[in-house]
Amino acid sequence: MKVKFVLTMDDVVIDEQHRNQVVLDWVSDVDDSDLIDLSAKWTVLKQSLTDRMVGLLKVGHSSISFQPV
Repeated sequence: MKVKFVLTMDDVVIDEQHRNQVVLDWVSDVDDSDLIDLSAKWTVLKQSLTDRMVGLLKVGHSSISFQPV
């Protein structure tokens, strides 16, 4: 199924520049089990955003949402 993801990050530092908010959204094909897995792992993923994104140095708060399209 196609799912729209929205990742919102507040109080962000990217390449030494502060941003109040960054919002990324994308559409992807995923299985139901992948969504369940993502939901279960979000706490761990959220803590490692700075390791996963080049140039991202700090994230104050982040959330992810998804909905079928």
